[in-house]
Amino acid sequence: MYDVLSVREDFPVLKEVIYLDNAATTQTPVQAVYAMQDYFFKYAANHGRGAHRLARETTNHYEDARESVASFFNIDAEKTIFTKNATESINIVSRGFPWKKGDHVIVTLVEHHSNLLPWMRLRDIGVEVTVVDVDVAGVVNPEEIRNAIKDNTRLIAVNHVSNVFGSVQDIETISSIARQAGVKILVDGSQSAGNMSIDMKSVDPDFFVCPGHKGLLGPQGTGVLYIKEPDEIESLFLGGGMVSSVTRESFKMEPSPAKFEAGTPNIPGVIGLGRSVEYVAELGVDSIQKHEFELAREAASRLEDIAGVEVYGPKKRAGVVPFNVTGMNAHDVAMILDQTKGICVRSGYHCAMPGVDNLGVNGTVRASFGLYNTEDELESLVKTVSDITALV
Repeated sequence: MYDVLSVREDFPVLKEVIYLDNAATTQTPVQAVYAMQDYFFKYAANHGRGAHRLARETTNHYEDARESVASFFNIDAEKTIFTKNATESINIVSRGFPWKKGDHVIVTLVEHHSNLLPWMRLRDIGVEVTVVDVDVAGVVNPEEIRNAIKDNTRLIAVNHVSNVFGSVQDIETISSIARQAGVKILVDGSQSAGNMSIDMKSVDPDFFVCPGHKGLLGPQGTGVLYIKEPDEIESLFLGGGMVSSVTRESFKMEPSPAKFEAGTPNIPGVIGLGRSVEYVAELGVDSIQKHEFELAREAASRLEDIAGVEVYGPKKRAGVVPFNVTGMNAHDVAMILDQTKGICVRSGYHCAMPGVDNLGVNGTVRASFGLYNTEDELESLVKTVSDITALV
């Protein structure tokens, strides 16, 4: 197990606040920031363009980052595509898949909007979309997925961990169900990548997406898309860097990953992501998972013991704890936490309106834990929430 207090030294802002909004974005360690700084100060140039020394060094660092990310997930580098976030990754799949009128897609009620709206929009081209219900704790029953499969089902899209409930879905079983039915599966790892161990070989997804700025500790504007069979997906963007030849009449695209990375990419961001992924690997994902899960489950248990506080989600949750104070708006609770104790949490619908609506509330307060949070910070959250209930 790593030393949390030592790790905190790599995140200077933690000296100023109690940061419990890690499901929205994590802080980035100084090592990754320094890697990005080196790009700007020592060798800044464009990726894959130019024979001069700076262009070569830039390309090498960018591709080294790809190797680091691919190694982290135990996937092939040529199938590891850099995007600007999980949202873009999902849209590349939803817009590039060879749909036919009458095809069928399955999603769940507890998806983030990013893994719901791109599929819902397919209804405009005649694709049927089934939204599978979840239980009151936000858990997907794999058998509900199985029962929703039809002869025309082409794809199942499901999150690994709910950003609303902290519920961990049984993606191994759901993926197995998909394979048995000959159906593609997309796994949204936005809340699990870097936060918990993922056996990519066991899950064997056709598509896996995650942002760089959450559990991987990378900068905003970075994302990862894994495509098992890249030739099956049409490139969403066309332009420089993704073609091998162009004539008056036609063009020939490069193979993956280049075919999906048209234009100048977020070079410093990807370089920072590569270093942050190495940082996560050095600490150990199993240790990070144990730390975050224990904090979240203790926080949920102690908040439940406070009269006037309702906690949502399963007992065996990931690092996400949504709750409400009876008689108070979630945004008001979040503001009081910030203004009185410098505790940063999220409030509202968390970009997942159907899941929150399923609770019968108009928003929740969400505390989400990261690898650098401490027992003392948990104690401060619980005590301050208890104090807030006295105001009602």
